Amino acid sequence: MGLHPQLALFLVVVVSGVVVSEAGKIATEFVTPDFTASYLLFIDTYGVFLQSGGGGAFQAVVYNPAGQQDRYYLAVIHAPSKTCVWVANRAAPITDRAAPLRLTARGISVEDPNGTDVWSTPPFASPVAALRLEESGNLALLDGRNRTLWQSFDRPTDSLVSPQRLKVGGFLVAAASDSDFSEGDYRLAVTGIDATLTWNGSLYWILSNDAKSTRDRDGAVAAMAVNGTGVFLLAADDAVLIQLTLPAAALRIVKLGVDGRLQISSYASVNASSPSATDAGFVAPSGGCDLPLSCGALGLCSPSGNASSCTCPPLFASSHDGGCAPADGSTPISSCAAAAGGGGDDSAAVPASYVSVGDGVRYYANKFARPDMAGSNGTACQSLCSGNCSCLGYFYDVSSSSCYLVEHKLGSLINGNTTRGGDMVGFIKVQTSTSPGTSSNTSSSSNSSTLIAILLPTIVAFVLVAIVGAVIINSWRKQQRREGRRPSRELPLRRHRSPASDSAHLVYANNNDNDNDDDILIPGLPTRFTHDEIEDITNSFRIKIGAGGFGAVYKGELPDGTTVAVKKIEGVGMQGKREFCTEIAVIGNIRHVNLVRLRGFCTEGQRRLLVYEFMNRGSLDRSLFRKPAAAVAGGRFLEWKDRMDVAIGAARGLAYLHFGCDQRIIHCDVKPENILLADGGQVKIADFGLAKFLTPEQSGLFTTMRGTRGYLAPEWLTNTAITDRTDVYSFGMVLLELVRGRKNRSEHVSDGGAGAGAGDDDSRSSSTGSGAARCDYFPLMALEGHEVGNYADLADPRLEGRVIAGEVERVVKVALCCLHEDPQLRPSMAVVAGMLEGTMEVWEPRVQSLGFLRLYGRGFAGPADGIKPAMAGSNGDHTGSAGTTTLTTMSGWPSYMSSSQLSGPR
Repeated sequence: MGLHPQLALFLVVVVSGVVVSEAGKIATEFVTPDFTASYLLFIDTYGVFLQSGGGGAFQAVVYNPAGQQDRYYLAVIHAPSKTCVWVANRAAPITDRAAPLRLTARGISVEDPNGTDVWSTPPFASPVAALRLEESGNLALLDGRNRTLWQSFDRPTDSLVSPQRLKVGGFLVAAASDSDFSEGDYRLAVTGIDATLTWNGSLYWILSNDAKSTRDRDGAVAAMAVNGTGVFLLAADDAVLIQLTLPAAALRIVKLGVDGRLQISSYASVNASSPSATDAGFVAPSGGCDLPLSCGALGLCSPSGNASSCTCPPLFASSHDGGCAPADGSTPISSCAAAAGGGGDDSAAVPASYVSVGDGVRYYANKFARPDMAGSNGTACQSLCSGNCSCLGYFYDVSSSSCYLVEHKLGSLINGNTTRGGDMVGFIKVQTSTSPGTSSNTSSSSNSSTLIAILLPTIVAFVLVAIVGAVIINSWRKQQRREGRRPSRELPLRRHRSPASDSAHLVYANNNDNDNDDDILIPGLPTRFTHDEIEDITNSFRIKIGAGGFGAVYKGELPDGTTVAVKKIEGVGMQGKREFCTEIAVIGNIRHVNLVRLRGFCTEGQRRLLVYEFMNRGSLDRSLFRKPAAAVAGGRFLEWKDRMDVAIGAARGLAYLHFGCDQRIIHCDVKPENILLADGGQVKIADFGLAKFLTPEQSGLFTTMRGTRGYLAPEWLTNTAITDRTDVYSFGMVLLELVRGRKNRSEHVSDGGAGAGAGDDDSRSSSTGSGAARCDYFPLMALEGHEVGNYADLADPRLEGRVIAGEVERVVKVALCCLHEDPQLRPSMAVVAGMLEGTMEVWEPRVQSLGFLRLYGRGFAGPADGIKPAMAGSNGDHTGSAGTTTLTTMSGWPSYMSSSQLSGPR
């Protein structure tokens, strides 16, 4: 008579608990809550803390790939072949081998050295009873009834293990390198018609086109399955549509490598350490020249059977990055900005030209691409490319009179003379480093030589005088300090740059900002401008492009032609130069694709100015809250895909501020006005680092409220610690505004009013509104829509149904999770980014932690009615959205709060 499943699990858990009671010992199949592992704790087993039953073919491990000491991951590996088949925290590795991985009744969490969760499993309805590593390599969390709460097979990274499946819409993403498991540029995707390999969006392999695959029938693909007989694309009823049949094997591992190759390894038994003798393995693409970077960017690959050789095209030479570049010194254009002439000092005056890659040379991606133009000639192809700033080059197929444009990153070329494709001609769009006609004749060379002979002695003499003068001035300053005297006038700041590094620092002499004790040495400061230079850059502050809580923002142009935005800080208490520059040094050294870069600063007397990179489409609110016709002038109307890109980009930027910086930064004013857009889909967070910095030792409490009404988290009113989860709350409010296309609360001003936005056409009431007052508080509408499962009606009506229903549901759920009243129940921004990207399972909102939204939505006008925010971006339709557990605290902001405190420094 068999054991009851609950009793069986209990016995296994008890035995497992005995096995792991001694620290550092590998458990078999199960570990139970209150278990902790780290690489240091299990250093004797190289991080392995759990092995599967039936021989231990798979192991759960705190893994440091390639033996490096900077990145550790929770991973599952196939022990005999040392192949990593799954990674949990690939986007947020553990940076210290002593940092713990914890299993509790709530699930698994991975911590960084300061104790903050960098990755965790989602919340569950029932407590976790055990973590199990199955014989198939599936890592699963079980409850007390032996039911699966969560499993790794549902969240593949770069590998599949038989009998695992990859559903339609799912994908594998290669690691960035053998030692860095963050996402790389290669992807295996299962679409509704096939399985494909892409590089930066460019297709280079299709399963159905592979010589070893066969198509059984037509139909819509539902999943890709891997088992002992091969790889299959299946319909919804599990009927085989396309199959790749392989010799029988007990175990198969499908892995997308860092080089873009799809490798299928077959093993005679689960524990076998070498591939089956009947199967040498499957590799795709099989050709040596079919990979996007087989010879580096613009390298020329010549195939010879399964082998290949790499050279450069006739007019190209080897480059420092392993590819090829034009031998004449010109530079391939890589973006619309470069094509427009914004890529260099004097490039604006030099039009783009083309360099031939030679006859009979084809591009790797053209094999699967549709022609951009047919029935044309080479001249028409060039005109087509010249009129498209995203075009990096073109290929003209003489035999079919077809044009193919290259619009992604530049990859490798293939010598078509050795294969089919000898009728192809190609050209790469380049920008010349020197203008035409700069070649000198003999006479001009002679004149130049004469001029140098005359000027050289003068230059040498000037340099010597400058050196001697500097020595004298330095000696004088030292003498002044020894005699206890200071110069009577403020000395300018001197910028020093180390010849071995690009880092810079500033030395301050006496000033009027209470920094007159000793010289101040602050490493890492960005470029310092004088106020006169700022006036020249902004043409005396002629073009005002915005305003915020600190002051106005002006458009400017640096001497090299780069457009910048200059923020003139006004109306707040000024800190000393030492404190100001210390904060600027931190901000200026932050680099992330989704964070606005600080280019420089100015501090003279009480003047404080910041120079930022320019984002030509302005802030998110301009495009999001205007009607489609108005959005044309102030930034194009945001379609649903654009909004998803904004949400994901902003989430990544905030996640980097919270976890990627040496010093954690809490933004404290996340709102559409501080999310900037630019052409090319760029999304960047602005005004970060200007509130307060948090270190691991600080409690996180601020003494004054900071932020903007409508985006403030409940903890601002309850004297609770302000943490990174405060930004998460504000971001949740922004997500809801992205969904609806208007402010979360509309003031119903007349048409054309500044606050009308899209709210004027949203007249429907909440189903639970009170009295005659119409409930237009969108967070409550979103909550009620979630409760009844109606997400489609929540989308911006201006989109007229041009949305993806599953994505609307995902964004609303993520937003509501961000709005949980208890900060500890909110996901981190890293988790938010993962859920929005679709790489992590979406959490289910806890309705009981969102009850405060009902108090705001049902006949409640919002906190602090009548108090007008100081920020230009905080107009009347941002009424409060921060809630607390009691109505008395939500009846209004504290009476001692001023409007500047409500807006706060950002």
